[in-house]
Amino acid sequence: MSFDALGLIPELVTVVSKQGYDTPSPIQAQAIPVILKGQDVMAAAQTGTGKTAGFALPLLQRLSTGKKAGSNQARSLILAPTRELAAQVGESIKTYAQHTSLRTTVVYGGVKINPQMQRLRSGTDILVATPGRLLDLVNSNAISFKELEILVLDEADRMLDMGFIHDISSIMELLPKRRQTLMFSATFSPNIRHLGTNLLRKPVEISVNKHNETATTVEQWICPVDKKEKPELFLHLLDEHDWDQVLVFCLTKKGTDRLVGFLKDQNVKASAIHGDKPQSARTRALADFKAGKIRVLVATDVAARGIDIDQLPQVINFDLPIVVADYIHRIGRTGRAGASGIAISLVSADEFKLLTDIEHLIGRELKRKFIDGFEPNHNLPQSSMVRKIKKPKKPKVKGQRKTTRDGSAQSSSRGRPNTRVNSKKKVSKKKAVRGKNNTRGKRKVTALSSRKKQTAAAKHKKPRKYD
Repeated sequence: MSFDALGLIPELVTVVSKQGYDTPSPIQAQAIPVILKGQDVMAAAQTGTGKTAGFALPLLQRLSTGKKAGSNQARSLILAPTRELAAQVGESIKTYAQHTSLRTTVVYGGVKINPQMQRLRSGTDILVATPGRLLDLVNSNAISFKELEILVLDEADRMLDMGFIHDISSIMELLPKRRQTLMFSATFSPNIRHLGTNLLRKPVEISVNKHNETATTVEQWICPVDKKEKPELFLHLLDEHDWDQVLVFCLTKKGTDRLVGFLKDQNVKASAIHGDKPQSARTRALADFKAGKIRVLVATDVAARGIDIDQLPQVINFDLPIVVADYIHRIGRTGRAGASGIAISLVSADEFKLLTDIEHLIGRELKRKFIDGFEPNHNLPQSSMVRKIKKPKKPKVKGQRKTTRDGSAQSSSRGRPNTRVNSKKKVSKKKAVRGKNNTRGKRKVTALSSRKKQTAAAKHKKPRKYD
């Protein structure tokens, strides 16, 4: 199938061909025709499968007809969780729209808001924004959504993970009810389905991959190592394989800065991206990495889905992520668009629980490779893909009867006959006769019958031999 067969206009097909794409990916082949019809879509696919083009191309075609946006208006809105992803989506849309007259504006936090407000005065056809900065612009009366036609939530699961649910709810109250809504996500979690139920109207659900499945083009393996030896091991792998471009993920901001400092001391050009870095520094670091000016880019998970680099050959997990689903998003930075890639994780003994959770998430055990000279002193246990499932105990029901070995039925009171029911029936008869003081009467009857039995037994008692 070609892009022509999907119903795209010649201008967009020409641009796609110039980008080197002749055949649409599965997500593009399924999503583009549905979006062109104006239907709501809830789509899930692996990272690196062309999701951006899957919604950007039909969005541009639908907006190519109709009136231009008015002052401080936006005809379409694309929400992205991070600054890097917003910038990446904006660049892609500008590339696809180069033969159209449509205008694209990208806004995000970490930079001055006044230039963004000025760009919005004349209106925009496509607004790409992070939730926080968008609300700032709304509060400043810099943007309105009376003319909004299409809403896109990109990486919706990541936005929920980052705690944007309240911002998204506030934004939804500002949007017109009659609109086309597209929600793209890496996974279909229960929270995503709940969000889709509230925002979308009779959506067409598209899923081109199994839940939590990793790309088959990425070779994955782990290196067991002691935690303190991780920097030296990474440097060893970097020199041994002569990697020119490596993306490394650390768990904390301090960890990224610490690793970058270590690499610079070893004369390795490296830079870091994390939430405490100003946006200008993050943008410069990413641009230098794409241009090949730096060899190693160290990032936290905030940038896991905002880095799109063609032919990125390898990704290193210096630390395993606490949110196990982030493992899939991390390694999705390599092996994109059908290319092959390598994902290596440096795992210490204290990360065994995280490793086990990741292996159960992806449904297979990761291959281990021990590096000579870096064998760990603290053993990393061998994980098991088989989890023992405890059978729930059957609740005991009072008065329930069960079958014994000889086939006879007995009560649940460990084989003893259930005499309580009979005694209650006898008491109830006496209760009808005596009337008042039933409890006392019951006690007297019991004591009296007991004394009679003892007297009768004494009369017939046989003398003992030694008496």
